[in-house]
Amino acid sequence: MAESENGSPTKRLKTDAENDCGDVGVLSSGSPVSDFEITRILRDGAREKIIFIQGKVKDQDAVVILEKTPFRQDTLSELLKNSQLKLEMKNDVYSTYQLQAPAHLNEIKTTLVCPATEKHIKKYLQQEVFLVEESGEDYRNLTLPYINSQSFSLQWVHNVLEKKAEADRIVFEDPDPDIGFILSPDFKWDKKQLQDLYLLAIVHRRDVKSLRDLTSEHLPLLKNIRSKGEDAIRQQYGVPPSKLRVYLHYQPSYYHLHVHFTSLEYDAPGCGVERAHLLSDVIQNLQADSSFYYNRSLAFPLRADDGLLARFKEAGKLKT
Repeated sequence: MAESENGSPTKRLKTDAENDCGDVGVLSSGSPVSDFEITRILRDGAREKIIFIQGKVKDQDAVVILEKTPFRQDTLSELLKNSQLKLEMKNDVYSTYQLQAPAHLNEIKTTLVCPATEKHIKKYLQQEVFLVEESGEDYRNLTLPYINSQSFSLQWVHNVLEKKAEADRIVFEDPDPDIGFILSPDFKWDKKQLQDLYLLAIVHRRDVKSLRDLTSEHLPLLKNIRSKGEDAIRQQYGVPPSKLRVYLHYQPSYYHLHVHFTSLEYDAPGCGVERAHLLSDVIQNLQADSSFYYNRSLAFPLRADDGLLARFKEAGKLKT
């Protein structure tokens, strides 16, 4: 699914009707990537095999993200049989090679953000990260006013819910206005293997921003997402609930309630304890105390340039 301009990824190529950066799915020499003029490297993740590049496409600011796709088990035999090897080093039983794979087995996932705002560029730029501990009072006095003061567009979410975009990607939908949701693959997942399975459940309700808004009133919604989401994934992909990580982010990347379903084998971005809250834990906490997330202190990471971090610093709430 695509995301908003609030600094979260825009995970699809936009159409010409939206901007001049090119058509969805274009693979020719005239694609927007071929016209990309590099300005600087924002971040280079050698371990994750991903790089974030700032530049321009037709005088528009843009960001290109290049990410090596996972190996596919069903193509390993072809990869080993049809690739060329260049020996680099041999010592006893150990040898290393440069492997030149056939083009169709050497894909690089390419994401274009265009036109890219300053918020997009800052998000992908390598920065320091700080852990903030937010009390319920801090949320109401600092975080919520900051959220309300920002122009976080949710139009892409509304387009998904209204089936104006990405309707062909829907795996399951419960249309109930109170407890219903849409389940679709996240664009981090190329759907070619189950080891990095990643789907999002976006609720139809528009009055719940995040974990902080949840009370016992929302238990039917959360239980419905867990039950029907797990059933849909089992039926569609053959993956049982015991092999899924189901969680919510806090802070979320966009302020419309959504739930992440990922494979336990996948070290998904944001699945660490400082940001991810297991849906089963959320349900149990609300069953025990309806105002649990209204009052509870919650910790989460913020980047150095985040305006919310500045609010916490000004209020003397950042531990140093």
